Amino acid sequence: MKRRFSLLALAFALLCAGTAWAQSTLVYGTTDKVTVMDPASAYDQHTWDIFQNIDKGLLGYEPGTDKVVPALAERYTVNKEGTEYTFYLRHGLKFTDGTPFTADTVKWSIDRVMRLKGDPSWLVTQFVKEVQVVDPYTVKFILMGPTPFFPTLVAGNPPYFPLSPNVYPADHFITNPSELKGGALVGLGPYKCTSFKRDEEVVLDANPDYYGPPPHIKRIIIRYFDDATTMRLALERGEIDLAYKTLNPSDISDLQKNPKLNTFKIASPFIRFLCFECSQSVFQNKELRQAIGALINRPEITQKVYLGQAIPLYSMVPIGMAGHTDNFKAALGDGNVKLAEKILSKLGYTRESPFAFDLWYTPTHYGDTEVNLGDVLKQEIERCPLVKVTVKSAEWATYKQQFNNKQMPAYLLGWYPDYIDPDDYTAAFAQTAASAGEGIFFSNKKWDDLFTQEQQSLVPSERAKIFKEVQAMWPGESLTVPIFQGNLFIFTRKNVEGVKIGPPLIFNYDQLRFVK
Repeated sequence: MKRRFSLLALAFALLCAGTAWAQSTLVYGTTDKVTVMDPASAYDQHTWDIFQNIDKGLLGYEPGTDKVVPALAERYTVNKEGTEYTFYLRHGLKFTDGTPFTADTVKWSIDRVMRLKGDPSWLVTQFVKEVQVVDPYTVKFILMGPTPFFPTLVAGNPPYFPLSPNVYPADHFITNPSELKGGALVGLGPYKCTSFKRDEEVVLDANPDYYGPPPHIKRIIIRYFDDATTMRLALERGEIDLAYKTLNPSDISDLQKNPKLNTFKIASPFIRFLCFECSQSVFQNKELRQAIGALINRPEITQKVYLGQAIPLYSMVPIGMAGHTDNFKAALGDGNVKLAEKILSKLGYTRESPFAFDLWYTPTHYGDTEVNLGDVLKQEIERCPLVKVTVKSAEWATYKQQFNNKQMPAYLLGWYPDYIDPDDYTAAFAQTAASAGEGIFFSNKKWDDLFTQEQQSLVPSERAKIFKEVQAMWPGESLTVPIFQGNLFIFTRKNVEGVKIGPPLIFNYDQLRFVK
């Protein structure tokens, strides 16, 4: 009897342990893809999500807000000219490989970004002249000029995150963790990466040495799906606990009615837009860019493709952000065939000899709806009998190479904020250096001078005036054409809470928790 009781007790203990383990592991599904696992090179939201959870910046954001708070630095000071920021680092921290975190590692990491010149390096090189080590726990950033939004640059952007010099190579990017010394991603964040299988699964375990409060959930498993339909079925069957980016609009409508799920609708500054290669392609001519921009019918797109879950957008500056103005609505309108015909006729195009160009999209990076978006755009543009569109597609890695190499005359992009400021939605595309990084290759001295002025002005009213002027000029150049602003949707099982995503769109996994 005693032996039988012991066996029953053991079985009960194992059952409890199994339940506890299940409740300490969250499975998160996405159709997104990881790109380059190097903060000096990666420039996409999902890869950044992972870096933002396995590493930290000197500053951070209070979860769910755009309030900048201390992170790896306990505090900072700025000189009266706004050109020098001095950060006072936390003592005693170590990367997950055991390397001490010091001012030297901060400088080494920033110097590496500037030297390797990856896609996101402009976020550093556009603003930072040099980094100086003051003492082992004090580091100074010398800027190109006054930069009032510099704390937001430091807070959310992986190119500013410190890296372990004992793991990352100094002279080249890495693609997979297996290329790192030790074969694992290393950081200072609430989680550490313990397994990486590209396009299959990434496992993150709580970092026992994290300086902040420990995560509520010990293990996050990110599972990658080929399409939204399969991910939806996995959520409904209980195979995953959370689904984020990107479900089909019809799935979103249905899942919101499911009583077994929580819906988190996040109003966001995520925008979609059409880009033109302005230096060599047929779209060197701004009038052609205007004509195509005039033919885009935003209300039709948001209804037909997104079932009303997106908002028509008439500026590159998102709705709700300071200084937003709807200049495209008055200048080019929606589906303005009459204006397009007028422009194209003047340029010599006819029904018999129409203006023909290739319109590119990437089929999975922004979700399964991208195919529909390409088709609807073709239909809208070809309502003008003087235009012929050929729609083409390429997966994200190839797509990026092609726009960097000026191989796509017109192509669709999306933008998640690097920092919450109108500068990130204007200079990022129209200032010469940044524009080249997005494949647009627009260059105009007047515009460059305006951006330099606003970036270095410490007077908010002066910056607001410049953003108003730039937005007013934008339809005339139409280097990009805004289409819509999206809401983000996250669905979880009923026992999952703690989804906190603020305007910077940082998804803090350590805030997630299971509830009874």
